[in-house]
Amino acid sequence: MHPDYPEDDAVMTERLRLCPEGCFALTADGDLLGYAVGHPWHARSVPDLDTLLGSLPEPAGAWCIHDVALLPEARGRGAAADLVGLMREEARQRGLPALVLVAVDDAAGFWRRHGFQPIPEAPPPGYGAGATLMVRDAITPA
Repeated sequence: MHPDYPEDDAVMTERLRLCPEGCFALTADGDLLGYAVGHPWHARSVPDLDTLLGSLPEPAGAWCIHDVALLPEARGRGAAADLVGLMREEARQRGLPALVLVAVDDAAGFWRRHGFQPIPEAPPPGYGAGATLMVRDAITPA
């Protein structure tokens, strides 16, 4: 769903193995309409794109939203907000104070509407020149 940010199948397989509670699928009538992948990570940072992690940090400082992808027919129905809510709840259950992500292309406005704010730390270079590292409190509702 993100042709400009390809990742090897092994990356997603590893995320599912390391943190199955952070992998969500959005379906309708048996069709996949979108997905979200998240996991514990270091505060105010994200892993490099298309990189195997090996393990998750302990202790973790934040919940990393690695990916949220929706097909066009799933957009505008609140699905993204629901997926972010599921991620926020997982972070809260783990006692993680924040969520962190990289907004690519023109997605920063979308993430701002969900309570995320840009921070000065730079994301890894694989996310592209316009990428923005963003965080939000895991406790406060969007």
